[in-house]
Amino acid sequence: MSHLIIRSLAELTRYEGEELGFSDYFTIVQEQISQFGVVTHDEQWIHMDAARAQRESPFGAPIAHGYLTVALLPYLWGQIVTVENLQLMVNYEIESLRFNQAVIVGNAVRLRAKLLSVKDLRGIAKARIEVTLEIKDQKKSAYTGVITFLYHFRPVV
Repeated sequence: MSHLIIRSLAELTRYEGEELGFSDYFTIVQEQISQFGVVTHDEQWIHMDAARAQRESPFGAPIAHGYLTVALLPYLWGQIVTVENLQLMVNYEIESLRFNQAVIVGNAVRLRAKLLSVKDLRGIAKARIEVTLEIKDQKKSAYTGVITFLYHFRPVV
């Protein structure tokens, strides 16, 4: 499926119940993991100390912070769908997010998305999206869950 451009609540509603597609693969690198650890004050060795992780961790290398992989959602989502004609977009909810497998430094990940439902809240679109972060060449995903965005579309003139 190609990249979608959505310009209204009515257009968004047309895709309800459909898989919207997937992003490009994005490779997780150590510099990114380290910067995330510093910014979030989560500098646990399993993420930050490559030599120790290689020696002592069950993964044999550093792993990405789970929340780093979640923080990539807007970037990866934007490769699947562009929502235009907006006054405002709000991250509303993450429900039932489950981390299934660690993302090891050097892994490439991509987002797969399905629009579960769209609810009209007096002109504001409440979009529930099933997300899966796939790891290239792995059967098990990094995580699965449902995210909700609120899209405040500009009135159609």
